[in-house]
Amino acid sequence: MLTLAWPWVLLLIVLPVLVQWRKPRGQSVDAPVLPVGHWLSDLPGVSRKGSAVPFWQRLLLFLMWILLVIALARPQHVGEQVQMPVSGRDLMLVVDISPSMDEQDMVLQGRSINRLQAVKRVLDDFITRRQGDRLGLILFGTEPYVQAPLTFDLETLKTLLNEAGLGMAGRATAIGDAVGLATKRLRDRPQDQRVVVLLTDGANTAGEITPDKATEIAAAAGVRIYTIGIGAESMVQRGLLGSRRVNPSRDLDEDLLTRMAQQTGGEYFRARSLPELELIYDSINRLEPIELEGKYYRPVTELYVWPAGFAVLLWLILFLYRHAGKLAGAGRPGAEEQTDVG
Repeated sequence: MLTLAWPWVLLLIVLPVLVQWRKPRGQSVDAPVLPVGHWLSDLPGVSRKGSAVPFWQRLLLFLMWILLVIALARPQHVGEQVQMPVSGRDLMLVVDISPSMDEQDMVLQGRSINRLQAVKRVLDDFITRRQGDRLGLILFGTEPYVQAPLTFDLETLKTLLNEAGLGMAGRATAIGDAVGLATKRLRDRPQDQRVVVLLTDGANTAGEITPDKATEIAAAAGVRIYTIGIGAESMVQRGLLGSRRVNPSRDLDEDLLTRMAQQTGGEYFRARSLPELELIYDSINRLEPIELEGKYYRPVTELYVWPAGFAVLLWLILFLYRHAGKLAGAGRPGAEEQTDVG
């Protein structure tokens, strides 16, 4: 879409017409003698002899004036509406990848899958729906490490999540160290936008920082922690002596996860199945909404250089036309002697 930043400037177009209309007809006016007149005598539209300027030159001068006025009005091209990257939540996903996440107590379309596969499936949709948030990913076992720093590039984040493998970070579970690392990554982000989603299926069995100390540090830094305990409460286990029903989540420390969430203003969720895990992430989406309104802009390209450039081009045409005869005369032999004799 083409528009003018200062459309009222276009009123100047009629200025030469008004000057011509106000000039008394049939009455000659002596031009003032200027000490710099010889510098101006060769400019287009300026006559030393007082002869009338040809009509086509006057028309060209008026066109130059119109182009300059249009340039002053600042013509612009306004592009299509573009959504800016929205600074919403800074949300760090902290996922347990210890070997216990290989327990196949989740069911997808009638077949058993392990806990990490279920987490990847649900988190993929959760990440897609967090457009506008800056998300990061921390994986932990015996030690935590940053798989992806905080970023708006959610597609890359999903790829890095899918590449995570069981046991990559060790065989133990360092919940305290993982929360401490997440807090360190979030503490310099804007206040009230720091969120950690911690998912684990066990208890803290390693690390240099206890979960309670890490929770205290997170609360002081204004980080909200949403904790998710994953794992079924009952499953049938087949063995040599037959089948028996066991609790695959007997090592899950629900008291700790509940305490961590309450002390930081978050919430604890229990995911016993894949549908429950999906509902949990839906709940987190509602608890930490994304505000996208008012985050659009239209790119503006300035076009004033085009009319200004055409005006300069027309001026050069007039200038060269007025000097064409002189240049041609200077190129003929004896032109200077003829002038002196005359």
